[in-house]
Amino acid sequence: MLWHDGKIRNSSEAMLTANDRGLSLGDGLFETLPAFNGIAFLKHEHIARMKASADYFSIPFDQKKVERAIDDLAEVNKDPCVIRVTLTRGRAERGLAFPKDPKPEIFATRNPWSHTLAFQKITLSTSSIRRNATSPSSSHKTLSYLDSVMAHADAQKNHADDALMLDQDGHVASTSMANLFALSGRELLTPQRGALLPGIIRDFVIGTAPNIGLTVIEKHLHLRDLLAADLVFSTNSVRLMTMITMIDGDALKQKSTAHYLDLENALKDQILADTNYRI
Repeated sequence: MLWHDGKIRNSSEAMLTANDRGLSLGDGLFETLPAFNGIAFLKHEHIARMKASADYFSIPFDQKKVERAIDDLAEVNKDPCVIRVTLTRGRAERGLAFPKDPKPEIFATRNPWSHTLAFQKITLSTSSIRRNATSPSSSHKTLSYLDSVMAHADAQKNHADDALMLDQDGHVASTSMANLFALSGRELLTPQRGALLPGIIRDFVIGTAPNIGLTVIEKHLHLRDLLAADLVFSTNSVRLMTMITMIDGDALKQKSTAHYLDLENALKDQILADTNYRI
């Protein structure tokens, strides 16, 4: 299902011209978020992140139009769904220079969401592809997504569910699609900002952790820190929270799940409070 030009269409085909910079140069942004009972979860946080990125890249941002696209698709029915909203800089002549009078393109899609996506257990394989802290595509949700695509493909070749991605200095950054956390006693460790996307569920977990007695520490992490942790998990707006059971064939400890389950329950409670949907 597609939202384009203010209308919902049953087809998923958006009519983009060959000179749209999102298509030709990856010059654009996207957000992906779930909706439950016709309500997009943490919608305002996603829109705020997209606006901050649009401002950074000097892409004109029509907040009302983006919000309408999300709401229109969420309200089609109350079935759980995944909404992706895409913003491109629009059409331009050949070359890299910004168009003098940009006319951004906005479209959005709706697809089913399944319980099988969330709160699962997965394995990771370390990718040879590195996140680069100097690259805007590492810290913004841009259409330039081939690093993640290829890292994920390599992980599947290695019979893992997702890729562990390091930064250019060898520190843990993220997976191909999610932020990472490691529990060690009452400390909740997570890679510091730089070569990673400031995730929406990541922010929720960081904000919630002190309420359940955890101290959040953002720092450089190494693979050995993950292997030594009591428990490792990832966060993602569609998959929510995912426990990591193995990295590069090495089984992780999963020494204690109590704090993880506290965070999981807090997230479920927030979804219930915001959307009246129980996972």
